[in-house]
Amino acid sequence: MSGTLCYVGEQMLWEKKNFSWLLIALVVFLVVVPVAEDLGVISTRIMRVLMFSWLLTFGVWSLRGFGRFFPIAIGFAVAGVLLSVLTAATPGDSYALSSFTTAALFIVIAVWCVATQVFTSQDITIDRVIGAITLYLLFGVLWAIAYAVIEQVDRGSFAGITKPLVHGWSSDWLYFSFVTMTTLGYGDITPVSATARTFAYLQAVFGQFYITILVAGLVGAYITKYSPPSD
Repeated sequence: MSGTLCYVGEQMLWEKKNFSWLLIALVVFLVVVPVAEDLGVISTRIMRVLMFSWLLTFGVWSLRGFGRFFPIAIGFAVAGVLLSVLTAATPGDSYALSSFTTAALFIVIAVWCVATQVFTSQDITIDRVIGAITLYLLFGVLWAIAYAVIEQVDRGSFAGITKPLVHGWSSDWLYFSFVTMTTLGYGDITPVSATARTFAYLQAVFGQFYITILVAGLVGAYITKYSPPSD
């Protein structure tokens, strides 16, 4: 009996989950970083630390209630903040890859949690819509980190990077990631190496499939909820 009550309580908590904090953190991260770089209001190193710390700190708050995933996400968030600080404070790129890897692992956990709710829910709710938008942005940031790592490991994998790389990072990665995922393809930044090209076309394919699957899922949920009962 107690096990049943725990399960019901967990299900009720699950239904109340929303990802508003994570969505806000992502929007701020995606907008503030490029604008701050152009305005030069703060050094690029410090901006990188602040923005990654912002994303990890506020993002993890949206994952509360996900059982064992929440403490794991907290661990990656704390490690990511510390590594970002070390990366900015240490000459060279000693901690850059570790910082990127930790941030990527946090985002993978966030993707799993958000996707579970978005694609298993049977109703069309504001939380599900927020989750769907959040998931799309998470994938964009995850691919941006992947591009930064590729360039860090194999210099010259991309042509057309306009901003200086500070410990392997530039807002150009965010720009290139979302331009690729939406298949705009302006061509100002170009993948050169085979690995970079592979990641680029995989992201383009994913972006198209995501929109198709998401729309189909929302339409199916709408039909199921509002269609009249059959006689």
